[in-house]
Amino acid sequence: MPADTTYTSLSLLGTAKILNGMKQQFSGSIRLIFQPSEEKFPGGAFMMINEGALKNPEPANIIAQHVLSSLDVGKIGVHSGKYMASTDEIYLTVKGKGGHGATPELNIDSVVIAAHIIIALQQIVSRNASPTIPTVLSFGKITANGRTNIIPDEVIIEGTIRTFDEKWRAEAHQKITKMAQSIAEGMGGSCNVFIDNGYPYLINNEALTNRIQTYAIDYLGKENVEQLDLRMAAEDFAYYSQQIPASLYRLGIRNESKGIVANAHTSTFDVDEQCLETGMGFMAWIAINELNQ
Repeated sequence: MPADTTYTSLSLLGTAKILNGMKQQFSGSIRLIFQPSEEKFPGGAFMMINEGALKNPEPANIIAQHVLSSLDVGKIGVHSGKYMASTDEIYLTVKGKGGHGATPELNIDSVVIAAHIIIALQQIVSRNASPTIPTVLSFGKITANGRTNIIPDEVIIEGTIRTFDEKWRAEAHQKITKMAQSIAEGMGGSCNVFIDNGYPYLINNEALTNRIQTYAIDYLGKENVEQLDLRMAAEDFAYYSQQIPASLYRLGIRNESKGIVANAHTSTFDVDEQCLETGMGFMAWIAINELNQ
């Protein structure tokens, strides 16, 4: 389990203990849902919804907490409306004809074809996406198992596309496929394209998020509640937000005085564990206030 998810899970365990100790003081039901397989498609939320996590009874809403490494410990961050992007994984296999680097005329250079495809696909964002729809297209892995003087038969490219509009998301997939295949064919090779559909975009229900912001101000003080910007990162919690009113807020973990400043998913990631006190207490505070609604 990633470290960022671990601390969120610990907060939920603490929340359960707090609420169980107070159960004589409120009425209604509260469902606690952990987050398995958040980092791997299709995501635990998708499977849990299919297995009935939102049934018997159906919750009025669902609220998530996730750490944020840029937010100081003791603070909460909120954002109303579209908040986190959809995410799809792109797998391209560029095929040519390998051979000796000293005889390029006898080869179909898969590496050169791959380079042209990577550069050209950036136009999907810069010249095809509407400026009003945030879109990111990135490639993080290229595998060309040749040598300094050997051109490989194929190159494998892996990347991601993220956006906030389902219609454009589908169009972008088509454009990526057509452009990659056309470039490869035009240079004498071929390109197999597989796009693995991932999480949808996450939308924070406005009314629910506004209530969470009010609860946070009451619990922590206005100076400890921040408005967050859109994020191109993705979350499998988005599946829940497509089903019922949902909101994901952020828990601060940063403490510059302790040297705790690294971003999530880095080798130096750490948290100020004081965040657990804030996270546990605030989740319980939300639950009680929502039941009082």
